[in-house]
Amino acid sequence: MSDANKEVVRHWVEDIANAKDLDACDRLIATEYTEHAAMPFGRPAPGRVPGPATMRQTAQFMNFMFPDLTYTIDAMIAEDDVVALRLTARGTNLGPIGGVIPPTGRTFVSGQSHWFRVEDGKLAEHWATRDDLTTMLQLGVIHPPESSGVQPDVGRPGRAP
Repeated sequence: MSDANKEVVRHWVEDIANAKDLDACDRLIATEYTEHAAMPFGRPAPGRVPGPATMRQTAQFMNFMFPDLTYTIDAMIAEDDVVALRLTARGTNLGPIGGVIPPTGRTFVSGQSHWFRVEDGKLAEHWATRDDLTTMLQLGVIHPPESSGVQPDVGRPGRAP
């Protein structure tokens, strides 16, 4: 069962994310779907959502911001009905980020992890952790603070780390 569940997740990456085949949402996503991962700028909010329609909307939202977005699977493991996936995301920002921040035209490469619960051969639940800080730094949306040349005073008694 674990290998079959891994194949469903692999198709999420290959078909929906990489090939931009939005019809695959109907094949791969359960009607009753719970999204635990908030999209940047809170769209849509986490919770129970209409599965295929929400996945299609999410993919369209991401493709608008990053038309060349691709995921590379770095590792995948499965146990029972849960599949964990570590991947590398790459893309060029050509559309407004979150519909609010003007496109930067810059590229990014950052890590993500996704966990799915598979039910009856379809993705029924999703959790994600994305390295959005690295992405926003690479896109130039945020900038690291200027270095003052002063080293933090850590490790001495009475000093906050």
